Amino acid sequence: MNTKDRTLRPRPEWWTIPNLVTVIRFVLIVPIVALLLSGAQPITAATLTVLFGATDWVDGFLARRLGQETRLGEILDPIADRLGIGCLGIALTIIGAIPWSVIIVILFVDLIVGSVSLTRHRNHQLSVTWIGKIRTALIMISASAVTGGLIPGMGLVFLIGQVGLVVGALLHIFAGVGYLRQLLRGDAP
Repeated sequence: MNTKDRTLRPRPEWWTIPNLVTVIRFVLIVPIVALLLSGAQPITAATLTVLFGATDWVDGFLARRLGQETRLGEILDPIADRLGIGCLGIALTIIGAIPWSVIIVILFVDLIVGSVSLTRHRNHQLSVTWIGKIRTALIMISASAVTGGLIPGMGLVFLIGQVGLVVGALLHIFAGVGYLRQLLRGDAP
C-alpha cells in the first residue's frame, strides 16, 4: 500500500493527553503501594506520591486548556482519585504511618456516596464542590508529606502530613454530606 492510499483516521474522542495523564495516575498506584509496603526506597515512594497528586491537577488543567474534556475523563478522574487515595491510605495505615480511623472515615464516606450515586444517578456525574476540591488537594498534599516523612530526618514533614490527613478526613465527611445532598435532592446533572 502506498502512502496515497492511506487515509488519516480521526483519533477516538477518548484518546486525549489528559486521559493519558489519568491512566498514568492509575499506573502509579501499584509502585507506590509496593514501595511503601516493602519499606524500600522512601525517596522514590515520596517522589511517585507527589507525582500522583500532581497529575490530579495536571489532567484537569490540560483538559480545559487543550479543549480535550471527555466523558471518559469525567468518569476516570474521580475513580483514579478515590482508588489512589484509598490504596495509598491503606498502605500507609498498614505500615503504621497513619491511624486506621483516617482511612476508615475516607473509605466509609466513599462507600456511602458511591452506593447512593450508583443507585440513584447511575449515568450522571456529581458536580464537584469547592470543599471537595480543597479536601482532595489537602489529602494529596498530606499523603505526600507523610510519605516524604518516611525519609530519615523528615519527622516534622511526617507530623505535618499526619495532621493534614486528619483534617482532610474531616473535610471528606463534609464534602460527602454535600454530595449526598446533591444526590438526594436530585441536583446531580
